[in-house]
Amino acid sequence: MRQTARVVVIGGGVVGCSVLYHLTRLGWSDVVLVERSELTSGSTWHAAGGFHTLNADTNMAALQGYTIRLYRELEEITGLSCGLHHVGGVTLADSPERLDYLKAERAKHRYMGLETEIIGPEEIRALSPITNTEGVLGALYDPLDGHLDPSGTTHAYAKAARMAGAEIILRTPVLETNPRPDGTWDVVTPAGTIHAEHVVNAAGLWAREVGALAGLTLPLHPMEHQYLVTEETPEVYERGAELPHVMDPGGESYLRQEGRGLCIGFYEQPCDPWAVDGTPADFGHELLENKLDRISDSVEFAYRRFPVLQRAGIKTIINGPFTFAPDGNPLVGPVPGLRNYWSACAVMAGFSQGGGVGLSLAQWMIEGEPERDVFAMDVARFGMLHRDATAGRWITPGYTRLKVKENYQRRFSVSYPNEELPAARPFQTTPVYSEWKAQGAVFGAHSGMEVVNYFARPGELPHEVPSFRRSNAFEAVAGECAAVRGAVGINEIHNFGKYLVTGPGAEGWLAKVMAGRLPKPGRITLSPMLSPRGRIIGDFTITCLGPQRYQLTASFGAQAFHMRWFESHLPPSGVRVENVSTRRIGFQIAGPRAREWLGRVAHGDVGGLRFMDAREMDIGPVRALVQRVSYTGDLGYELHVDWESQLALYHALMAASEGLGAKPFGMRAMMSLRLEKFFGSWLREYGPDYMPGETGLGRFVDHARGGFIGAEAAAAEMPARRLCAFVVDADEADVVAYEPIWIDGAVQGFVTSGGYAHHAQASVALGFVPVERAREGLQAEIEILGRLRPARLVTTPLFDADGARMRG
Repeated sequence: MRQTARVVVIGGGVVGCSVLYHLTRLGWSDVVLVERSELTSGSTWHAAGGFHTLNADTNMAALQGYTIRLYRELEEITGLSCGLHHVGGVTLADSPERLDYLKAERAKHRYMGLETEIIGPEEIRALSPITNTEGVLGALYDPLDGHLDPSGTTHAYAKAARMAGAEIILRTPVLETNPRPDGTWDVVTPAGTIHAEHVVNAAGLWAREVGALAGLTLPLHPMEHQYLVTEETPEVYERGAELPHVMDPGGESYLRQEGRGLCIGFYEQPCDPWAVDGTPADFGHELLENKLDRISDSVEFAYRRFPVLQRAGIKTIINGPFTFAPDGNPLVGPVPGLRNYWSACAVMAGFSQGGGVGLSLAQWMIEGEPERDVFAMDVARFGMLHRDATAGRWITPGYTRLKVKENYQRRFSVSYPNEELPAARPFQTTPVYSEWKAQGAVFGAHSGMEVVNYFARPGELPHEVPSFRRSNAFEAVAGECAAVRGAVGINEIHNFGKYLVTGPGAEGWLAKVMAGRLPKPGRITLSPMLSPRGRIIGDFTITCLGPQRYQLTASFGAQAFHMRWFESHLPPSGVRVENVSTRRIGFQIAGPRAREWLGRVAHGDVGGLRFMDAREMDIGPVRALVQRVSYTGDLGYELHVDWESQLALYHALMAASEGLGAKPFGMRAMMSLRLEKFFGSWLREYGPDYMPGETGLGRFVDHARGGFIGAEAAAAEMPARRLCAFVVDADEADVVAYEPIWIDGAVQGFVTSGGYAHHAQASVALGFVPVERAREGLQAEIEILGRLRPARLVTTPLFDADGARMRG
């Protein structure tokens, strides 16, 4: 066995082999894959082998499209067959809600260049005569869908990697992964130790165990999954052309042709997590005991949807484990808290996503960042994974198991834009949680933290009904917006990530990692954080608390993402970065009477606080950092206190609120109010897909100073598109994200976010259009649930256009 390698990939399934191939494709040939048994051992060998492009996240859908297109290339490179069957796929809709979902997905595909279409029952029957369309309203047809040979595809990846210089070592389990002080790794096996610059955990069913060798608790869990293969069936083999895939969400099943018979699999409700205490070391090409009683209801439904199954004998029953993350997306990228340790795990749809995972990870390792925003599968989205990390909350195995089971059960459920899922909640709460709950708060969860969405009024449902249209929360949110604009509102600020940066080198370090101007003591600035290519990897508020002492504020869900970046760029000494996201919480108050309210409880001159000022003050009985800033676009303040002081601050504020018309408001109102000012939001308008000039953040970049990461790329940016605001002639449904923007009869842009701006009484969409079209009054159309709605580009904010109220 070799003694050194640039990269050791652990795991020889389709994902590990894809990572190995893409590393060689991008130029690294000193790479080795170590597999405990044979290639495809684990989940790969018994996979049904289907592939599709449908994914709610557009970047994931694009990577799935890349994966599918890659297979022909692999066949040409290696001479091996992947066993491709591009038969197309049909996803059925048996309810208006499901059809809405498919229409929304079809709209996204227009801008992505995917040739999908909505078809009716007659067209469904023409494509798949064995499908009973009774009760079916329509379907989404995707010509790229199909299936392949799992073993042949995996071996094609492996051969292509070997041809480019990679080595594959079989029948060699990894016993230890030991980090060295310089960030390299010793990978210990029975055959010897390999000293590697990088380690990739692509161990599939054993990813938890391999991760534990490095002190990791990876948020993934295997689930049992069953599918059936029938005997030869005349309705299949006498047809003369292969049947398309049919996904029947109502029956929780997928069906495709398998030779002269059929293959049908189920995502049933009474599902079972597998290997709760760990994957057995000797598990490999075994299957699990059949549990037909678990899928009996699903089979009965399938017999009605596909009557041919009633006459087809069952040839094979497959029950095997697959790994899932809590949200169903893979866990990919550099693990926060560990140098040069990479994850390529929980890739449940390996033959749809494996190629995209391998490409993104190889780009990340070799080029420093992937070419597109992959936060949806970034391992950092779940926060703290390493026992010594300080990047956020711990995700426990118990939490993971509950969320994985929920995700499995919802594999074919409609995903609504306003839906909140119940499993493992509440997970994290603040001291004021019970106060809000007593007032009728309807909560959502943001990265595990309970956040008020809105307050249900007396007599209303105590929850929001999931919908693609304006929901039952509409009037309640309108009332909260009116309270803020007409008097004053109060809302928590716990759903922001917060970091303390201190030490003699703090200012110099911030000048390197932040692209914007740094504030003077007692002042606040806004700053993007950029990657070397100039892409936006953070949207920060920077507060100077004093000499060489700063507080940074950004998205709560990006804590580990941002801490990973900070730690990877810290000097050996002189700077300390602490994640204080849940240690520093508090409230924001906003509205025309906010100054009056704060003045009643503050010990100090509130009137002297200018816009973007920050000052420590006693508020009632507690010491608070008071910041004159507001995301609502109104006169407002943020009050930051220690966790232990939040409840005392709340009671002090409420005791002084009489006669002000003060009212609590939630995130639904917050997002409505920010639209009136055209304020962008992280991972909507701002994220790694975008650069500062095209989003409007360019005005916060300190080009004169330079010297920061991404400075050259930002200076050279020549935007081809621009983020703009539209007022939409909508009726019962507003935009969500990624709806196509039609200009002169062609799709020329896309929506990033939007909704109903209650105070302005207008439906608003934010989105990108070509620079040359970004002019006041541009007439466009935005596709919402299959209908083109007139939209007009506007450049003047719908509220406080000159900023007099916000800054006054």
